[in-house]
Amino acid sequence: MVILRVLMEKALGLFKHSLTLIRSFSTSVPSTTAAATGASKKLKRRKKKNLFEVAQFLPNWGIGYQMAKTHWTGVSYQITKINLYKDGRHGKAWGIVHKNGIPAADAPKKISGVHKRCWRYIPESKKSIESRPEPEAQVA
Repeated sequence: MVILRVLMEKALGLFKHSLTLIRSFSTSVPSTTAAATGASKKLKRRKKKNLFEVAQFLPNWGIGYQMAKTHWTGVSYQITKINLYKDGRHGKAWGIVHKNGIPAADAPKKISGVHKRCWRYIPESKKSIESRPEPEAQVA
Protein backbone atom coordinates (compact mmCIF):
# COMPACT_ATOMS: atom_id res chain seq x y z
CA MET A 1 0.00 0.00 0.00
CA VAL A 2 2.78 2.41 0.80
CA ILE A 3 4.45 1.75 -2.56
CA LEU A 4 1.15 2.37 -4.34
CA ARG A 5 0.75 5.66 -2.50
CA VAL A 6 4.29 6.82 -3.42
CA LEU A 7 3.67 5.96 -7.08
CA MET A 8 0.37 7.89 -7.04
CA GLU A 9 2.07 10.97 -5.57
CA LYS A 10 4.81 10.86 -8.22
CA ALA A 11 2.22 10.49 -10.99
CA LEU A 12 0.23 13.39 -9.59
CA GLY A 13 3.38 15.53 -9.39
CA LEU A 14 4.25 14.76 -13.02
CA PHE A 15 0.67 15.56 -14.06
CA LYS A 16 0.77 18.97 -12.31
CA HIS A 17 4.16 19.70 -13.87
CA SER A 18 2.84 18.87 -17.36
CA LEU A 19 -0.19 21.14 -16.84
CA THR A 20 2.10 24.00 -15.84
CA LEU A 21 4.18 23.40 -18.94
CA ILE A 22 1.09 23.40 -21.16
CA ARG A 23 -0.13 26.67 -19.59
CA SER A 24 3.19 28.33 -20.30
CA PHE A 25 2.85 27.52 -24.01
CA SER A 26 -0.81 28.48 -24.27
CA THR A 27 -1.87 31.64 -26.12
CA SER A 28 -3.87 33.02 -23.22
CA VAL A 29 -2.31 35.79 -21.15
CA PRO A 30 -1.61 34.88 -17.52
CA SER A 31 -3.23 37.11 -14.93
CA THR A 32 0.17 38.30 -13.66
CA THR A 33 0.96 40.03 -16.98
CA ALA A 34 -2.53 41.48 -17.45
CA ALA A 35 -1.46 44.72 -15.78
CA ALA A 36 1.59 44.94 -18.04
CA THR A 37 -0.54 44.61 -21.20
CA GLY A 38 -2.85 47.37 -19.94
CA ALA A 39 0.14 49.69 -19.72
CA SER A 40 1.31 48.75 -23.21
CA LYS A 41 -2.07 49.71 -24.68
CA LYS A 42 -1.39 53.30 -23.63
CA LEU A 43 1.85 53.25 -25.61
CA LYS A 44 0.08 52.27 -28.84
CA ARG A 45 0.71 54.66 -31.69
CA ARG A 46 -2.16 56.56 -33.22
CA LYS A 47 -3.19 55.49 -36.69
CA LYS A 48 -2.24 58.22 -39.13
CA LYS A 49 -4.93 59.62 -41.41
CA ASN A 50 -5.32 60.05 -45.13
CA LEU A 51 -6.33 63.42 -46.60
CA PHE A 52 -10.07 62.71 -46.49
CA GLU A 53 -10.01 61.55 -42.86
CA VAL A 54 -8.30 64.83 -41.95
CA ALA A 55 -10.63 66.96 -44.08
CA GLN A 56 -13.88 65.46 -42.81
CA PHE A 57 -13.67 67.42 -39.55
CA LEU A 58 -13.02 70.76 -41.24
CA PRO A 59 -15.86 72.96 -42.49
CA ASN A 60 -16.90 72.19 -46.09
CA TRP A 61 -14.58 69.17 -46.16
CA GLY A 62 -11.48 71.36 -45.92
CA ILE A 63 -11.97 73.37 -49.09
CA GLY A 64 -9.91 76.54 -48.69
CA TYR A 65 -7.69 75.05 -45.97
CA GLN A 66 -4.08 73.97 -46.32
CA MET A 67 -2.88 70.41 -45.75
CA ALA A 68 0.49 68.75 -46.14
CA LYS A 69 2.13 65.38 -45.72
CA THR A 70 3.91 64.98 -42.40
CA HIS A 71 7.35 64.58 -43.98
CA TRP A 72 7.06 67.64 -46.22
CA THR A 73 8.79 70.81 -45.08
CA GLY A 74 7.62 74.12 -46.49
CA VAL A 75 5.23 72.55 -49.04
CA SER A 76 1.46 72.32 -48.71
CA TYR A 77 -1.73 72.26 -50.77
CA GLN A 78 -4.68 74.61 -50.42
CA ILE A 79 -7.65 72.34 -51.17
CA THR A 80 -9.89 73.65 -53.97
CA LYS A 81 -11.99 70.60 -54.93
CA ILE A 82 -12.77 67.17 -53.48
CA ASN A 83 -14.57 64.26 -55.14
CA LEU A 84 -15.55 61.73 -52.48
CA TYR A 85 -16.46 58.11 -53.01
CA LYS A 86 -19.48 56.76 -51.15
CA ASP A 87 -17.57 55.56 -48.10
CA GLY A 88 -16.25 59.06 -47.35
CA ARG A 89 -12.67 57.91 -46.82
CA HIS A 90 -11.53 57.70 -50.43
CA GLY A 91 -11.71 59.91 -53.47
CA LYS A 92 -9.81 62.52 -55.46
CA ALA A 93 -8.63 65.99 -54.48
CA TRP A 94 -7.29 69.09 -56.23
CA GLY A 95 -5.43 72.02 -54.77
CA ILE A 96 -3.00 74.89 -55.25
CA VAL A 97 0.61 74.20 -54.29
CA HIS A 98 2.10 76.51 -51.64
CA LYS A 99 5.83 76.72 -50.96
CA ASN A 100 6.84 78.47 -47.75
CA GLY A 101 3.31 79.90 -47.50
CA ILE A 102 3.35 81.49 -50.96
CA PRO A 103 1.27 80.06 -53.83
CA ALA A 104 3.64 78.39 -56.32
CA ALA A 105 1.02 77.90 -59.04
CA ASP A 106 -2.07 79.73 -60.28
CA ALA A 107 -4.16 76.75 -61.37
CA PRO A 108 -5.24 73.86 -59.14
CA LYS A 109 -3.46 70.55 -59.62
CA LYS A 110 -4.64 67.02 -58.82
CA ILE A 111 -3.05 65.98 -55.52
CA SER A 112 -1.21 62.67 -55.60
CA GLY A 113 -0.98 60.35 -52.63
CA VAL A 114 -4.27 61.38 -51.02
CA HIS A 115 -4.88 57.84 -49.73
CA LYS A 116 -1.52 57.54 -47.98
CA ARG A 117 -1.74 57.77 -44.21
CA CYS A 118 0.52 60.74 -43.58
CA TRP A 119 -1.64 63.86 -43.96
CA ARG A 120 -1.98 66.72 -41.49
CA TYR A 121 -3.89 69.98 -41.31
CA ILE A 122 -1.86 73.20 -41.13
CA PRO A 123 -3.62 75.39 -38.54
CA GLU A 124 -1.82 78.63 -39.49
CA SER A 125 -3.66 78.52 -42.81
CA LYS A 126 -7.09 78.68 -41.22
CA LYS A 127 -9.22 80.78 -43.49
CA SER A 128 -11.14 83.34 -41.52
CA ILE A 129 -13.23 85.76 -43.45
CA GLU A 130 -13.93 87.81 -40.32
CA SER A 131 -10.24 88.51 -39.67
CA ARG A 132 -9.52 89.81 -43.17
CA PRO A 133 -9.81 93.61 -43.38
CA GLU A 134 -12.29 94.64 -46.03
CA PRO A 135 -11.12 97.33 -48.47
CA GLU A 136 -12.76 100.62 -47.64
CA ALA A 137 -14.25 102.74 -50.40
CA GLN A 138 -12.77 106.24 -50.54
CA VAL A 139 -15.27 109.02 -50.26
CA ALA A 140 -14.60 111.98 -52.50
